[in-house]
Amino acid sequence: MLARRKMRSKELAEAIGVSEQALSMIRTGRIKGMRFSTLAAICDVLNCEPGDILALVPSTE
Repeated sequence: MLARRKMRSKELAEAIGVSEQALSMIRTGRIKGMRFSTLAAICDVLNCEPGDILALVPSTE
């Protein structure tokens, strides 16, 4: 979605008020949860819906 919007990770991180490291962890799935306000901010900046950037990954328990 970043490429479609011609935006860099750094720009998105600044726009939503998180560090580049935090955004990297979100993008790579290395987080266990995220606030809805953060998700809403990402979607607002990228002009998309949550389903456009999220995918369900089954757990390997």
